This record gives sequence, structure tokens and C-alpha cells, in this order.
Amino acid sequence: MLRKLGAEFVGTFALVSAVCGGALVSYAPVEWYGGSGLLGVAFAVGLSVVCMAYAFGNVSGAHFNPSVTIGLWAAKRFPTADVIPYIIAQVIGGTAAAFVFWTILAHGPGDPPGFASNGYGEHSNGGFSEIAVAITEITVTAMFLIVIIGATSKKAPAALAPLAIGLMLACMHIIAIPISGASLNPARSTATAIVNGGWALEQLWMFWIAPIVGALVGAAVCWIIGTCGREETD
Repeated sequence: MLRKLGAEFVGTFALVSAVCGGALVSYAPVEWYGGSGLLGVAFAVGLSVVCMAYAFGNVSGAHFNPSVTIGLWAAKRFPTADVIPYIIAQVIGGTAAAFVFWTILAHGPGDPPGFASNGYGEHSNGGFSEIAVAITEITVTAMFLIVIIGATSKKAPAALAPLAIGLMLACMHIIAIPISGASLNPARSTATAIVNGGWALEQLWMFWIAPIVGALVGAAVCWIIGTCGREETD
């Protein structure tokens, strides 16, 4: 079990590092570092998951995300007893990465506002309302889980699963970054909110509830389609 939790810690650390590095360094104002834009952030996150999934998929299943863990549990792909330990490892791993980047940026040329935290209303990147952010997070997380469950089903080519999952995550970030900052992942949102504090912690509830609801919706869709369970139906 410790190997699995260690893999989840490292994988989530890498994912949140991609978020922080992409959003706070590469996507920083042009006068700082040059800027890579929204696509740079989205693909940094997606590619980090591709790489970590290939590295640790055979160890822990490469969740790196509480909503993924809960969605796979709802799909009967993951044991109930392991859900809470996985989530704790993910949150700790993500928070460790956020504090690493907080330390790096403390010695840089400026202090990026919000520390890549997710938000709604005036704290949404595009000024979107609480309802719009909730719908977005539920929808993109549901679509993400549908791909994860389908790509890891017995009849899918196992070697391509990490690639499909990472590319889908990048696509969902392209959609959601302007609206919610793209959470899909309560551990990622918790990590940056803890460092940022203030409004980010006040709005953090949204980025636990909406992704988890989305994960359960995605699992429900997969039950209907027939890609859930340890023995998928024809």
C-alpha cells in the first residue's frame, strides 16, 4: 500500500507542478518570462499526466486526483478501503508541489495574483458566475472520467490509455481555464488555495463538490454504456 500511496504522492506532485509551472511561470506576463499562453498551460498539465501514468500506472493506477479515485470507485474499479488513503496522498503531494513553487516565486521578479487558484465570479478568469463554473466543472470532469473508464476497460488497448487520458485532460483544460481556471481535481485546487489563502479557500468548496459530482455523472454514463465494473459487459 505504501508503494501505491507514494506513487500517488509523486504523480500528484508532478501534476500540480505542471499547473504551477505552466500558469505561474510560463504563462506569466510577457515582461517576466516570455509567456506560453493557454495552450502551453493545458498541454503542460496533460503531458504531465501522460508521463506519470506511464511511470506509475502499474503501481497505483495513476489517479492523481480525488475525483478520479471516487469516479473509479463508483465504477467498481477501485476498493472502498483505499479511497481515503489515496485522497490524502494526493492532497499532500499536490500541496507539497504548490509550496515548492511558492518558494521559487518568492525569489522571482513578481508575485502572480491568485497563485493559479480556481475561482468563480470576480475570481473567474473570464468573470463567469458560480452557476457557470459549477456546470463547467461538472461537465468537463464527467467527460474526463468517461475517457478514463473507457480507456482502461479490458477491451481497450492498454498501452494507449495514458495518452488518451492525458490528451483529454489537456482538451478539458483548454475549455475550462477561461471559465473556472480548470480544476477537475480537488487536490490541485486545494494545493493552490492553501498557498493563496483568502478568497481561494472560501471558494474551495466548489472545486471539491463540482468535480466529484462530475466524476459520479461520468461513472453513471459508463454504467449505461457498459464500460464499468471489473468485468465490462458486451
